Amino acid sequence: MQAIKTSGPNESAMDSQVQHTGIYRWVILAFAWGALLLTFVDRLVWGSLSVPVGQALGMSLGSLGIFVTAFYVGYVLSNVAGGVASDWMGPRRALALSLLPLGICTFLFGHIQSVSLGILLQALMGLAAGCDYAACVKLAATWFDRRHRGRAIGLLMTATSLAVVVTNAVVPKLLEIQSWSRIYEQLGVLTVVFGLVCYAVVRDGPLEGQNVPTTRNLRHLLKHRDILLLALAGFGSMWGTWGFTFWANALMIKGYGLSVAAAGSITVLFGVGAIVSKPLIGLLSDWLGGKRKLLVMICFFGFCAALLVFGQLHSIEQFRLIAPLLGIAGFAYSPLLAVMIAETAGPSAAGSATGFTNAFWQLGSVVVPVVVGMVFQSTHSFFFAFLTLAAGPALALLCLIPVREATRS
Repeated sequence: MQAIKTSGPNESAMDSQVQHTGIYRWVILAFAWGALLLTFVDRLVWGSLSVPVGQALGMSLGSLGIFVTAFYVGYVLSNVAGGVASDWMGPRRALALSLLPLGICTFLFGHIQSVSLGILLQALMGLAAGCDYAACVKLAATWFDRRHRGRAIGLLMTATSLAVVVTNAVVPKLLEIQSWSRIYEQLGVLTVVFGLVCYAVVRDGPLEGQNVPTTRNLRHLLKHRDILLLALAGFGSMWGTWGFTFWANALMIKGYGLSVAAAGSITVLFGVGAIVSKPLIGLLSDWLGGKRKLLVMICFFGFCAALLVFGQLHSIEQFRLIAPLLGIAGFAYSPLLAVMIAETAGPSAAGSATGFTNAFWQLGSVVVPVVVGMVFQSTHSFFFAFLTLAAGPALALLCLIPVREATRS
């Protein structure tokens, strides 16, 4: 079996070229960060608006997960295509082609009159958003050399965590003064405008190299042992992270009678812990010479343990104490997994590898909302719901043990 090369033929020579791009590479990273933030806000806003939307459409609590599943069905289907597009046409064009239709569909979701139309629009939103992640990771991987890639992608990934904070801190307050449909309209307009600005400002990175036929990359990915193990590990980790993100508020509201604002404030602390941990763990992995596997395994173990502890809490004070620790463990692994994928595949195939693995990772996000909803509906047990979530990072830890970490040379 032929493994994917860990670096392109000219990467070592071009590493020095990246050093001379000055502040512009940080501008690129900032726009990639903003795009990732908006994409995740567009999807996570459902966690805060699901109850009023469900009431407007006459849906039960257990059936609300179908919208999340619809989004992630579209998201998974487009991830591979988005990764291929990032390698073929460049991440700049792929990013713009993700944000523009996402904004349009988000705007239209604010006008749904039926469950079927809502499911269709969520699926289309997922199809549009699926191209975003691979394009952003490839931008970071091709604008920053290996000595700085961990911290760059660590900073990039804070966008997903901040999205959790923004949606849970801001959206409940907005919902007090305006309708859920107006919130979706405003997000849609903002996403379209930002997509147009990204197309005008962003450029592909100096480590991009020549665009190559991606069918060859995909064949290698499907045969690469470590890529497949990382894909399975990501599936388990996303099961825990996004399962918590989408269900924590509803479970605390229904299980312990917390208000929407109180539950949202606890989930904000979950996101705050993640924001702090991502750049720090990326920087730490760079300081350790690119050794990232052990750090990821520690994160998975801590995430599993924190979910089990959280599932046995009973008071607001206890939830607020554990939520930041849960956020640290539940998000810190993501930049390191992204770097491991990019460095295993190399710059020329980084987009395809990121899209392929993220598509598989997100299958956990597709399945977990429905599974957790069924568990809670049948048991009415807060603990059993969180035990179901903890199974994800436990699986991820087992899958990562045999992974061979890519070398820096």
